[in-house]
Amino acid sequence: MKKAKKSARNFEIEFRSVFDKAEYERLKKFLDDNAENLGVDDKDVHFFIFPDKLLKVTSNTSQGTAKITLKLNRIGKGSAFEEIEFPIQQSEVGRAVEIFTKLKVTDNVMHSFQKRNNYLYKGVEIALKFSQHWQYHLELELVVDDENKKNEAENKIREVAKKLDIHLLTEEELEEIVKKIESDHRKKN
Repeated sequence: MKKAKKSARNFEIEFRSVFDKAEYERLKKFLDDNAENLGVDDKDVHFFIFPDKLLKVTSNTSQGTAKITLKLNRIGKGSAFEEIEFPIQQSEVGRAVEIFTKLKVTDNVMHSFQKRNNYLYKGVEIALKFSQHWQYHLELELVVDDENKKNEAENKIREVAKKLDIHLLTEEELEEIVKKIESDHRKKN
């Protein structure tokens, strides 16, 4: 997704919704008809998951770019994610993953390919997605450069969710989904 102009600190204000394939198709049609289509944004992501933060190595396969991102919060622990990120060459993704893996920064590591299409609707960035772990879902996001702008951004996202007629997941629902995904992942590995 497009990001706000870089400043010393950026806060990603983010909400999620999960649904079935029929709802995905309804939302896709609505967004194709009513939103600015920002295009396909498929990503191959390695997540290094900590109790209180998340480190990601992302290969954007649609754009031919890559980056490393540290989110200073976890899903299910609030809507605001302070993040620090920097670009790397796409050819360096494997080496970055290898470095973090060999450092054993965490034993909670997941890999996910995300099919996604990004939209801009009423000023809110929307990623309509499918992944193995989350299945059909979307993220609604605004990036602000000041944590004091969080409430205003949250309200704007809630207004858009209402227009889309979707349920935004609560922190408790998010935490439960994340716990299940991580537990299922550990059982398989």
